Amino acid sequence: MSKLKPLAWLIPAAAALTILYLKWIRPWQLRWGAIDDELTRAMPGDEDVPTPSFNATRGVTVHATPEAIYPWIVQIGMTRAGWYSYDLLDNLGRPSARQLLPEHQQIYVGQLIPMSPDGKYGIYVKDFRENEWILWNDKEGDTTWFWGLYPTGENRTRLVTRVRMKYLWNSPAALFNLLVEFADLPMMRKCLLGIKERAEKLHGGL
Repeated sequence: MSKLKPLAWLIPAAAALTILYLKWIRPWQLRWGAIDDELTRAMPGDEDVPTPSFNATRGVTVHATPEAIYPWIVQIGMTRAGWYSYDLLDNLGRPSARQLLPEHQQIYVGQLIPMSPDGKYGIYVKDFRENEWILWNDKEGDTTWFWGLYPTGENRTRLVTRVRMKYLWNSPAALFNLLVEFADLPMMRKCLLGIKERAEKLHGGL
């Protein structure tokens, strides 16, 4: 019977951790950096995934104009400028670009944003408005990823991103869903701060 005692603590401990995550940690990580108005604001792509399992809106203030920020988003992608995040994890260890790359400044509807090492798989540009916003989605219609630029004053812009995803627990994508659920915030936070740093540096040098 003594061998069962450690297991007796496992269930209540797991339950306590689950409650902690769902009540406090998850709500915080789904809105990191975002203000209340940004959470409730309708954004392009919302209607494409009307009942998301994962709905995260994050934001950061950038001391630069939208025109100084937009090109950094346009060139994102593995085999392109990288993700401005943890390069060892999401860019095969290659440093993300610290300058604008003319060869990756083209944007068009249907364009692939690479997320795989061979550059053949990823997410796609669904729509965009130059220097205002970009919307990506997947072919299945289960995920949208929005980037918005909202000026709040002279040389001051809110960079807001929103990811809406419908989890598919009965498919191989379930493992990816878990990765998004628990690892998205550190990567997204680093990406937003990476864009902020680069845009402010470039803008300050103009």
